[in-house]
Amino acid sequence: MKITAVIMAGGSGVRFWPKSRNNCPKQFLSLTKDGETMIQKTVRRIRRLVPDEDIFIVTNEAYMELASQQLSGIPAENFLAEPCSKNTAPCIAYAAEVIKKKYGDAVMIVLPSDHLVRFEELFISALKKAASVACEGEKLVTIGITPSYPETGYGYIRFGEEKNGAFEVHHFAEKPDRQTASKYIMSGKYLWNSGVFVWQTSSFLAQLEKYLPDVYRSACAIGEAVGDADSSTKIRDIYGDMMNISIDTGLMERSPDIYVIPGSFGWDDVGSWGAVARINDTDDDMNYSEGDVVSVGNKRTVICGGKRLVAAAGLDDIIIVDTDDVLLVCAKNSTSDIRKIVAQLSAQGREDLI
Repeated sequence: MKITAVIMAGGSGVRFWPKSRNNCPKQFLSLTKDGETMIQKTVRRIRRLVPDEDIFIVTNEAYMELASQQLSGIPAENFLAEPCSKNTAPCIAYAAEVIKKKYGDAVMIVLPSDHLVRFEELFISALKKAASVACEGEKLVTIGITPSYPETGYGYIRFGEEKNGAFEVHHFAEKPDRQTASKYIMSGKYLWNSGVFVWQTSSFLAQLEKYLPDVYRSACAIGEAVGDADSSTKIRDIYGDMMNISIDTGLMERSPDIYVIPGSFGWDDVGSWGAVARINDTDDDMNYSEGDVVSVGNKRTVICGGKRLVAAAGLDDIIIVDTDDVLLVCAKNSTSDIRKIVAQLSAQGREDLI
């Protein structure tokens, strides 16, 4: 069966403000010193398994030009424009209908656009295994990451019995506190939720019809509109009325046909500025810096300089990000508050800084 890939690239990347902006969010930024953007890394990885003509990019219509500029080789018709942000369930349903119309049934590998994978061969091996399992009846498969420490910023997957190389999913768990995360690790029965999914389009759409019938009907209408002369207008109207709901909440946490493949391939969701030190080389004091930086006596500090010199001394667990118009100084344990800063700027009408 044909294997396709769907890359979700519509997020705003607020937690990486001030470098991530409305006109160029996180997935289109380079957060590693090799200069490759996050979405370019994602596409390059999946090309080991899926050819360009079978890779689909779902992104906000405002990012269509940016996406096509960064991803040469992907056919123009494979860039699917979201008229507005409606979360992951509508995004994936939209792509499923496009793939169904083009190929009939096919395997869909659904990937976030902004994750890092260090050991790509192991990653591809896990995807191949997941694709094989997905072809066994109406199974919806996800990739779970073997946890290496009690992370509180990830959701978890409690797995059960093994069946032919995959494990039944017992339930999904929300982001825990540290004590609960430690219990999860000690039990040996939990995996990090990677947000990577593998299934046949027919299996996914059948489950969608059962558990999210409104989203399913809208997706079917989008599928019918694809290829029409006025398809953009029709899709905009249909998509605007779709339910705003995540695939986890709407489907994965409700269906009994969910399986997980454990993986250990150096995965990181690069969720906040603190992750930059994890995915890049650091000095002996675990500091990461880029740009024109003078650092004295700092520990576990991230400094991303801009055009001017950034000098810092005696800091511990601090993030500094300097851009042309904004200087961010933030404690590592307060990166979630960056959303609040952006919200305040929006309330003040300072959209030029967002």
